[in-house]
Amino acid sequence: MLKFETCTIDNGGFRLAADLTVETGKIVAVIGPSGGGKTTLLEAVAGFLPLSQGEIYWNANPLSDTEPGKRPVAMLFQDGNLFPHLTAAQNVGLGIDPRLRLSNDDKIRVDAALTRVGLDGLGPRKPGALSGGQRARIALARLMVQDREIFLLDEPFAALGPALKAEMLDLVAELARETGATVLMVSHEPDDARRVADEVILVTDGTARPPAETAKLFADPPDALRDYLGDA
Repeated sequence: MLKFETCTIDNGGFRLAADLTVETGKIVAVIGPSGGGKTTLLEAVAGFLPLSQGEIYWNANPLSDTEPGKRPVAMLFQDGNLFPHLTAAQNVGLGIDPRLRLSNDDKIRVDAALTRVGLDGLGPRKPGALSGGQRARIALARLMVQDREIFLLDEPFAALGPALKAEMLDLVAELARETGATVLMVSHEPDDARRVADEVILVTDGTARPPAETAKLFADPPDALRDYLGDA
């Protein structure tokens, strides 16, 4: 499980408090107002932001002294972080080796990941020759080949249309179920949480609240969630 034990996360003067636990294998949406600390929570897990207090544990192992690249974490950012001069296959291969020194078995893994996300045969194409949805699939395939236990998604599908975004969210959920990965997914859209999340972490007023079951939370939201949702 992923545990935040009396944590204070420091993000350039902004501080976020978190004292909560995410059960292994859960898909958890992280929602709340802009600037409230949603991305801060994810970046602390990834090791990009320091803790000024407390500890983050994965399966009872503290993460603070573990470098970002050695944490059991794969992160998908808003822009996908694709390199335009590399092919789709090479962009996925970066998830295995940043130097792209790939064995034959590695290349088979890359091809299998591309097939799994619906890009079979498109490995030689560069991102500029692909649609926005296809580029999102490349980034997701790169997430897959990293074989990490925690997926962190920072609104990677925000720029996609509603139907395509829903399709990508469903694909993330399928992949998480197949691999047993634990997912933290930042979103501004309550419907994203309702669609795929088992639980929701509400981040408001400098505090990340413990996960609550999605359906129950939206059926009877606390005042802080009502304020955020408005008429949503």
